[in-house]
Amino acid sequence: MQNNNYPKLHNASWPGVVGKGPDSEPPIDLDTMLDLTSKAEVNGQKFDGIDLFLADPHVSIDSSDDDLKRLADKFSSYNLEIGSFVAPVWAGTGGGSAMGSSEDRQNFVTQVRKACAIGKKLREMGIRPNGVVRIDSSVDPESWAKDEVGNTKLIAQTFREACDVAADYGESLAAEGEICWGGMHGWKSMLNTLEAVDRPNIGFQADMAHTLLYLLGYNKEDERILPQDFDWKDRATLTEGLKTLTASLRPWTIDFHVAQNDGTVFGSGDHDKTGRHCQATDPNGKLDIAIDAGHWLRDENGILTKKFKHICWDGCMFPNDVMMESKTWNDVLGAMIKVRELHGWYEAE
Repeated sequence: MQNNNYPKLHNASWPGVVGKGPDSEPPIDLDTMLDLTSKAEVNGQKFDGIDLFLADPHVSIDSSDDDLKRLADKFSSYNLEIGSFVAPVWAGTGGGSAMGSSEDRQNFVTQVRKACAIGKKLREMGIRPNGVVRIDSSVDPESWAKDEVGNTKLIAQTFREACDVAADYGESLAAEGEICWGGMHGWKSMLNTLEAVDRPNIGFQADMAHTLLYLLGYNKEDERILPQDFDWKDRATLTEGLKTLTASLRPWTIDFHVAQNDGTVFGSGDHDKTGRHCQATDPNGKLDIAIDAGHWLRDENGILTKKFKHICWDGCMFPNDVMMESKTWNDVLGAMIKVRELHGWYEAE
């Protein structure tokens, strides 16, 4: 019997950037992230690729063709492929709020266009066999809540325009389910936003650390699934909660992050508080990573969805000293391999 070789196992580059900066720790450069990723190995298995953050100091959203050729050559030298992108849609990186002014929303769409153009070029170079472009609403829940209906309509309109642009490049957009983004900070709100976009190339990006907090109603108490007095030792209730959540959002899921969470929120640098990404072996982690990933990777009948060709680990806002340890990435890779063993498949290559 062949070992599963799909989904491909990716690390993420953005833990080297997100949550870093003047108010936190210095960023970790892309070369270092590539080196750490390529050196990880568990029982002869290695990472297959990395998902990218399209912003300085990693990869400029305004990269030239020559820049991209050098990037592709660099990844090839590490025997790693490129997967999904994070598009820098926020005001501080050239974008703007998806429910903001006409200029804000146009800047948002422009950043998506640039990301999709990069994606197409890297696909043509053969270094990016699969992946999507990740977006969010680029606005906080409090601002969204001032006019929930109107602001959701604006976000959906911006996302529609972004989807139409992405379609020109053969790309799909994945809206990130994270409690710090307005209109996306609760599971029902996220579903409403996705349905309002009404485009075939919009989908959901599920991150196990973030979506766990949907169950607790962080920032959206009226959408809480688990009881107020929930005991984390009550595994049966947690499982039922995950089934409720994934039944609604799994059909939309086109990008998936494996992660661990201790049930709390955390933010560093200029990143708002969101689901705390714990190390794969953290004893306080509330998820059974391999088992709980199955709620997203299999349908209600236990059949693999195979809706995406790779999965990615997200260790956002890990301290730099943790990220520089080889054990961290071997533990991560080991957790990813277990997910693939339980919920993967084999394809001849």
